[in-house]
Amino acid sequence: MSDSVIVARHLSKVVRSQEATLTILDDVSLAIAKASSVAIVGASGSGKSTLLSLLAGLDLPSSGEVHLAGRNLSDLDEDQRAELRAEHVGFVFQSFQLLDSLTALENVMLPLELHGRHDARQRAADLLQRVGLGARLTHYPRQLSGGEQQRVAIARAFASEPDILFADEPTGNLDAVTGQHITDLLFDLNREQHTTLVMVTHDQRLAERCQSALQLEAGRLLEPTQ
Repeated sequence: MSDSVIVARHLSKVVRSQEATLTILDDVSLAIAKASSVAIVGASGSGKSTLLSLLAGLDLPSSGEVHLAGRNLSDLDEDQRAELRAEHVGFVFQSFQLLDSLTALENVMLPLELHGRHDARQRAADLLQRVGLGARLTHYPRQLSGGEQQRVAIARAFASEPDILFADEPTGNLDAVTGQHITDLLFDLNREQHTTLVMVTHDQRLAERCQSALQLEAGRLLEPTQ
């Protein structure tokens, strides 16, 4: 497992209330190799997004452990997990999560500036050019289409050259043609920058483009393929 950038062992997530106990994930173990592309698939409610959140350290499991970039997330406090994510991880969400008050260029510059990159403006401009938005640098999110906003989100995610990119239904709000372009872009950048791509998707065609798939059913891992 030395070439694995993410390792999960006996991962479970249980939510308890006065009425009932709900098991969202049940004893999930997996390993994801560096620079690979992996789809997390399954029906709605199967635990896909919860698994993604646990692997990224956005949430903690009820039991089990996750090793991300060589660190056991359970050994870290919230600030340390955030620092680890800032150093190693990028995110692309279905909802884009751009800052409305910033231009496309400023949205992509933000993580670079937080990293202290002196070339933040040039790198952000280069990335937006790379994703086909060279003429949209000064546009605000409200002035961009859904597909254009998602391209800005992808440029931002890749800006700090993350070791791992987590994508949660990245084409879910897009039409088929735009979604195809976004998908091509994700895989191009995955290949060019050797970024590990971990993607939650309900799109079977998208899953088939990944090197392997992790299939969840009612919180259990059915068919991991390496």
